[in-house]
Amino acid sequence: MLPKKISEIVDNNVKIISKKLEYKKDFFGDSPAPFIGRYGYPNVNVGVLSAIDYSKKDELDNPQLWSKSGKGVDEIAGIRSSLINSRFKSNIFSKQEKLNLLAEEVGISSKPVEVEIGLKDKPQFRLNTYSHATPTGPNADLEKAKITSNVKVDVKVEKAHSDVHLKAANALNELYKKGVDENNLARALSVGGFGIGKNRKLVPTRWSITATDDILGKKLIYDVKGLNSLDCYKLYFGGILGNYYLIMMLPEIWGYELFEMSLANVNNYSTDHEFYAGRKKYSFSCEGGYYTVRLGVLERMIEQRKQATALAFRFITSEYTAPLGVWVTREATRKALMSKAFEFNSYEEMILFGKQLIMDEFKFDLGKLISKSVLLKERKVQKKLFEFTV
Repeated sequence: MLPKKISEIVDNNVKIISKKLEYKKDFFGDSPAPFIGRYGYPNVNVGVLSAIDYSKKDELDNPQLWSKSGKGVDEIAGIRSSLINSRFKSNIFSKQEKLNLLAEEVGISSKPVEVEIGLKDKPQFRLNTYSHATPTGPNADLEKAKITSNVKVDVKVEKAHSDVHLKAANALNELYKKGVDENNLARALSVGGFGIGKNRKLVPTRWSITATDDILGKKLIYDVKGLNSLDCYKLYFGGILGNYYLIMMLPEIWGYELFEMSLANVNNYSTDHEFYAGRKKYSFSCEGGYYTVRLGVLERMIEQRKQATALAFRFITSEYTAPLGVWVTREATRKALMSKAFEFNSYEEMILFGKQLIMDEFKFDLGKLISKSVLLKERKVQKKLFEFTV
């Protein structure tokens, strides 16, 4: 979980972009995503994010593209500041209302949808930031809206969307396996795009993101448990956008623990974990980041066809000037795990190397967090099967 108070972006690029924007009461724009609020649940704000004067449509809501292209915090915030959240009130089960159907089409589309928007008042510039979701421009009350182009939906997504007998979890796992990325899946889930027909409903964006990461992760955990364990100790390091991860993999059965810490306040950290049997409660300490990092770790285990106990440490630096959403933690984890692994024959060698690396990078004693690890304490007292054999 990020620190509660993070300064707003003051980068000159964002200021310049915001000055160039000319917000209007009525306009044509490209809508890349919906935004479903959570306050007042089950009566929530349903928003349609629409871009003003931004020509690169594919950049509007594309975390994997932002990560691969190396965009900075200011660039991403600038892109997102062009999006007006044109919103209206709705009950989560009011799926057949005209504006809800419009939001649904935006949510399941594989490309930004051209829309005509009519607002009650002309919006004023503001960058709204969230701990889980990507930033947006100002909120504005929607008066009318209409789609003005053909909606392009991935054939695989359309098939799952049309199947009112397919459970949402099964739809997410099947589509993820077929290459649909988690951002698109969470977006479709938020507008009630999947699930048993009578159970479909709007899901707040924050919840749909975490639910998607959790559902995909649980399926991968099941698959990982059928693999052999690593034959050595591995350590990875890397990250993006001021979020860096040190990830240790131990040659043992599945287990996972995450520590998160801002280098601006090294005396405060968040942590959560799970043993082989899994966890039953939500990660209230690390929140959505717990599930994004877990997903990235599991993906790497599937790729290398090996099971392991994973210990992840997140270090937030001053580069991360404003929250951009939990997608950052997912992509930073993936980036770290794409780096060449450091391999060790012993646990002690790996720990010593990790401590030195973090001291060199951040002038921080990693031992302070290692000493708090629940998984490592359990490792010291838990006997292995071979210890009982003669």
